[in-house]
Amino acid sequence: QVQLVESGGGLVQPGGSLRLSCAVSVRVFSVNAMGWYRQAPGKERELVATITRGGTTNYADSVKGRFTISRDNAKNTVDLQMNSLKYEDTAVYYCHADNLRPTAWSTGYDYWGQGTQVTVSS
Repeated sequence: QVQLVESGGGLVQPGGSLRLSCAVSVRVFSVNAMGWYRQAPGKERELVATITRGGTTNYADSVKGRFTISRDNAKNTVDLQMNSLKYEDTAVYYCHADNLRPTAWSTGYDYWGQGTQVTVSS
């Protein structure tokens, strides 16, 4: 069964750093873009960063210059390096895979991870 497995969340002080990692649980045929979204209490889920298979990245304005997304196409993993963390970065962070095809004859579907909590607090 295909799952996105996230790790790396936790508690950090303002100005600190965390690295989130996400891996597809089984070997799959292909994945298009991968990315990270987040949802703070009482707010809608929002895009943080995405990266295509070719390495093109897209960031929310609020994290530009502080967060860096990267991926390993061979391993189907995506990481999010978060630096200079702020209180407003506190949220549950979700990994996303766009048009994941488990096999060559599969229809592609979007997958979400279970979410990992990031708390920025002094």
